[in-house]
Amino acid sequence: MLALRLPEEVENRLDQLAKRTGRTKSFYAREAILEHIEDLEDIYLAEQEFEEIRRGAPTYSLDEVEKELGLDN
Repeated sequence: MLALRLPEEVENRLDQLAKRTGRTKSFYAREAILEHIEDLEDIYLAEQEFEEIRRGAPTYSLDEVEKELGLDN
């Protein structure tokens, strides 16, 4: 179960959409989350990786990776 507060304008838009289409507000909230969760995961994981690199985590060039994997032929 998830409970969240939305800005009044967004709540009103969601309410109107639900009324016009005969669907529930929960349906549209679920659809929005499912549509965007992968993008959010990618963004936050990329930010974490960037911070690790800023702290000195090693990086590798494409040539180095190809050579390590035996793909440099």
